[in-house]
Amino acid sequence: MSYSIVYSSKTGNTALLAQTVREYLGEGECLYFGPPSPQALNAQRIYVGFWTDKGTCDQQTAAFLSTLTSQEVFLFGTAGFGGDAAYFEKILELVRAELPESVSVAGSYMCQGKMPDSVRRRYEQMEDSPRKRLMLENFDRALAHPGAGDLEGLKDALGKVK
Repeated sequence: MSYSIVYSSKTGNTALLAQTVREYLGEGECLYFGPPSPQALNAQRIYVGFWTDKGTCDQQTAAFLSTLTSQEVFLFGTAGFGGDAAYFEKILELVRAELPESVSVAGSYMCQGKMPDSVRRRYEQMEDSPRKRLMLENFDRALAHPGAGDLEGLKDALGKVK
């Protein structure tokens, strides 16, 4: 089956996942690898990677998803907040809502991703509160992601749809 890997990555987290998808699948049937592009649309299956912005995929990915016609997709993404499967599923639900009805979803995977230092500085400027402490703790936890366990989780998810 021909495939394309399309991804948008602001901090490198989703790019790492995209590279893992590429290595896992091999080059044989790959028609396209890179940022959202009409070139990717020629594949039967499109692996679409995104970073989370305001609880859903980034705008570049949303615009690309709306151009799909009858392809099968595998969604993968990263979010600065993580560790909660229910939170990831809520994001994926919103991303799936961006897809035309004619597109089927073969699978999906999400994990936490580290955030830029500017985010930590913004959290540090917040008024001292339990919320501030929670945000800083999450930021520190995210520094280790995506890690080896996250990449293995992605491979497991890919293996279920191969």
